[in-house]
Parts: sequence; structure tokens; C-alpha cells
Amino acid sequence: MSTAPKILAFAGSTREASFNKKLVKVALAGAAAAGAEVTYLDLRDLALPMFDEDIEKQGLPAGAKRLKEMMRAHQGLLISSPEYNSSISGVLKNAIDWASRPEPGQPSLACFNNKVAGLMATSPGALGGMRGLVHLRSILGNINVIVLPGQITVGKASEAFDEAGNLKDEKQRATTQAIGAAVANTVRKLNA
Repeated sequence: MSTAPKILAFAGSTREASFNKKLVKVALAGAAAAGAEVTYLDLRDLALPMFDEDIEKQGLPAGAKRLKEMMRAHQGLLISSPEYNSSISGVLKNAIDWASRPEPGQPSLACFNNKVAGLMATSPGALGGMRGLVHLRSILGNINVIVLPGQITVGKASEAFDEAGNLKDEKQRATTQAIGAAVANTVRKLNA
């Protein structure tokens, strides 16, 4: 059985060419280089309906069950959050809301308790999604996630990535990979 930290990475966007999907994959590479087992998840693949307790009463949708299973199977999270109107995307908030729902035989917030998270954002604007990360940090902290203090925001996203999806700026690439490594290393220390 592997003792490598298990890290789940996703972006709060469903757009195929999402800049945040590109950014979280850079961080994921940093976690892998630090010895973590990494999994990339595209939230689009889950086809989550908008959270609705009437739907929940009929049973969790298949996508919500899959999300919860994946989150429970990983000790760390890498999340890249687009900024919509100075906050997080509806897609990301919806995924968090579904994952927070209780299930029989599981403790409350089982998908979030003591997970270690690294945050990042990119946007076409000059601030790179900084305002949205404030909200994401608050939400995750309130549901028992250990959110690492380091983060990165990358402005002018349409100019920041090359055709292969890599950050052009070496310092930004190194900082983003360091966030992935920090999540892996923190998980390793907490589970030693």
C-alpha cells in the first residue's frame, strides 16, 4: 500500500479551454514532483445539477456521489478558482455544496475534515482572481479544511500561458508548482 500523499486537483470552471484548468495542472505537476499521487478532476464530467434539497431527498446524483468518493479518497486538494463578480464561480460553490451533504454512516463534512488545500486563481483581469480567493479561503476554513497560507494569482491570463498550457513566466510557474509541493509535503507531515 502506497504511503504517498494523495492529491485531488480541479478548477472551478467547466469551460474546455479554461485558464484555471491550465493553472491547476501546473500545481498538480509540482505535487507529483514532490512524490504525491495526483488525480485531476474536470468538474464538467460530473454533470452536477444545481444544489436542491428536493433533488437530494431523491438521493444524491451520481456526479455528487463520485465527487464525494474522490474527495474522501484524497488527503489534499489543489483548487484553481475563476473569479466571477469578485467571488467564486457558481460551478465551484455548487460542487462544494454537494460534497458537504451528509450521507448515512459518514461523519459530517467527511469530504473536507482535515484536508489540506492549496489555492490559486487566474483571470484576464490585472488582479488574477485575488478577490475570489478571499471568499474561497473563508468557505473552506469554515468547513474544516486546512488552507495553506501561500497562494498565487495570475493576471492577464490570455497572455500568461503558452500553447501547451504552461505558464510562460518562470517565477509564476515555480510558485504554482511550489503550492502543489507544499500541499503534498504538508499532507505527508500530518500523516507521518
